[in-house]
Amino acid sequence: MANSPLHMTRLAATDAARAARMLSEVRDATLSGQRAPFTPRPVIEESWGRMLRSGVDPEHDFRSRLLTAEEVRRRREESPLRHVMPVLREGLVTVADAAHHIMVVADADGRVLWREGSAAVLRKADALGFLLGADWRETTVGTNGVGTPAVVRRPVQVFAAEHFVRSHATWTCAGAPITDPRDGRLIGVVDVSGPLETMHPATLAWVDSVAKLAEARLRELHLTALERLRAVAAPALSRLAGRALVVDRDGWTAAVTGMPYTNRIALPKSLTGGRRWLPGLGACTVEPLAGGWLVRAGEDGPPPRSGTTRVVLNLAQPRRWTVTVSGSLGAWTHELSPRHAELLYLLAVRRSGRSAAGLAEDMFGDAARTVTVRAELSRVRRYLGGLLEHRPYRFAEDVDVTVVPPADPRDLLPHSTAPAVIRARQAAAVP
Repeated sequence: MANSPLHMTRLAATDAARAARMLSEVRDATLSGQRAPFTPRPVIEESWGRMLRSGVDPEHDFRSRLLTAEEVRRRREESPLRHVMPVLREGLVTVADAAHHIMVVADADGRVLWREGSAAVLRKADALGFLLGADWRETTVGTNGVGTPAVVRRPVQVFAAEHFVRSHATWTCAGAPITDPRDGRLIGVVDVSGPLETMHPATLAWVDSVAKLAEARLRELHLTALERLRAVAAPALSRLAGRALVVDRDGWTAAVTGMPYTNRIALPKSLTGGRRWLPGLGACTVEPLAGGWLVRAGEDGPPPRSGTTRVVLNLAQPRRWTVTVSGSLGAWTHELSPRHAELLYLLAVRRSGRSAAGLAEDMFGDAARTVTVRAELSRVRRYLGGLLEHRPYRFAEDVDVTVVPPADPRDLLPHSTAPAVIRARQAAAVP
């Protein structure tokens, strides 16, 4: 097709003004329900659909209340992004400045925490409301290089009228998510933006490469912290005869004794010392250490279920998914990676269970990818333990499972390319 999205991307690199005009025609036709001269790129078309369903006004930009300087400072101090700002600056700012771009770094909530680069472009960004403390989620400002990568969990370039809100059509941006390399949790987004005439097709690959360098730095810092905790814990573990392990504040294992090594254990968000029941370990004694916890394990297995155990899989938000387990011994919540959110959704809607091959078909369209499925389910069982059974994989019969879907089922796990999830979204789109 002569005017395919691929050809439009090439045109934008050689004639930005013409490409912008053509995209404006496509946007206007699409939003008015008329036949467009060509189809927007799938990632843009899907984003526009989410914006129409969420009620974002394409003709008027909405500017949320800015965070105060104190709140921006607090978020910076608490965000893991602060550890990788030197990597991002070194990889992006100098070139961005010379190319009349700016670098913008936002947290997982879409709030802009850092902006650096060309002074002239920063002033233009001010006019768009692209300010420190601004909210650039999709649901606030429409399709853009910060909010859209956070939703789809992959790098996205948004050029000219691909922005949903008309006032942003003079802008081009390329953003990549930064995730926690330990569990895939979204930490934030790094974006390079500028006037539309500065568009270059290589920008997206450049930004994504630097985001991956930042994730590698986070992985290195995590391993260093575990080594430090392991050294602190060694004397305590050497005096213990039973099963015990030392973990950091997030449950990542630094050392074990008397038991098989496991990468991570699930911890309640507000853990305190004393007797606790922990998934996969049973009754435990928890003692604080500098930078972590000493956990002395009791009997294996799930908690005794004197009443119904309830599992709530919350998929209502476009970027954060959780599983909450509640029963006679209390409740705890675990934030899910994109892959684990997909897996648990597929198990929740198929209570009779699925084989590894069936899940591989559901997730990848390839029944042969059972090794990947089994590895991921092994990780899931570390925090859900006896609540999951196998042969076939399924939730235990006496577990009450509830799925909290998004307000519009067409927005189910928007990052997911799993065939079964896509089918569920498509079924919801049929009137």
